[in-house]
Amino acid sequence: MRSIIDIVDLSEEELRMLMAVALDIIDRPNAYEESCRHRKLATMFFEPSTRTRLSFEAAMYELGGNVISVSSSDSSSAAKGESVADTVRTVSCYADIIAMRHPKEGAALVAANSATVPVINAGDGGHNHPTQTLADLFTIFREKGRMENLTIGLCGDLKFGRTVHSLINAMSRYKGVKFVLISPEELKVPSYVKKDVIQKNTIPYVQTTDLLSYMSELDVLYMTRVQRERFFNEEDYLRLKDSYILTPQKLRGAKPTLSILHPLPRVNEISVAVDADPRACYFKQVENGKYMRMALILKLLKEAGTI
Repeated sequence: MRSIIDIVDLSEEELRMLMAVALDIIDRPNAYEESCRHRKLATMFFEPSTRTRLSFEAAMYELGGNVISVSSSDSSSAAKGESVADTVRTVSCYADIIAMRHPKEGAALVAANSATVPVINAGDGGHNHPTQTLADLFTIFREKGRMENLTIGLCGDLKFGRTVHSLINAMSRYKGVKFVLISPEELKVPSYVKKDVIQKNTIPYVQTTDLLSYMSELDVLYMTRVQRERFFNEEDYLRLKDSYILTPQKLRGAKPTLSILHPLPRVNEISVAVDADPRACYFKQVENGKYMRMALILKLLKEAGTI
């Protein structure tokens, strides 16, 4: 039974096919409105979520399917001490496919190894968030018309940001990509991501604490929030949380074709004044995520022989 735990579980060709299906869903929504009739998606979210959970649920409903949901660990038998493996094996009896978010790294892999239906990782701690990356890739493709020859700035919490790690993994497959890694010293990209992905693929990169020095070079700027929930020390969080705040003034030297992305939720790192800038793409990302999740659900259910 195939599950998607990491963005690298999908080949470059599969990513192309998913984007093609997503574009077709946008063009011909009526053709897909009964595709998952009588099929059920279980959304198991043991960590707070708005966009990802609702996006999965909207995706399944728009495919004609139904949704059953665990909205927090307190509302499930996890509160009684039940293991992830047992919980997922149980939910497999009720649903055709599972989307799961969990605060512990590796929980999605445990779930996939225990489930009897496909599992989609909707975020596991600071590790991976593959469907957010699908939204990111689709947004980049729709805005740029290509995936190659792009300079991508990643700014903010690059240490704990699972969306950052997944996006680096995904974009490292494309020719001519360059990364500009912008963060406080304490929140730099983990060494294993640099070594196993960026350096292994001989991708040019710059590591800096200064956003403005590289703004004019960027084709894509991927802003992230400093994540309070990943910190053990409140003082460290308060000291770092406003390290980078994107404003219209800071965008004066940027390319007119720049695309500004953010996985959301936003706290202070992008001024609301930027929302009116035509280069702001983060709410487009939200919608693009729904279409890509629709395409992924269809793919996994077809491969499982369920539809």
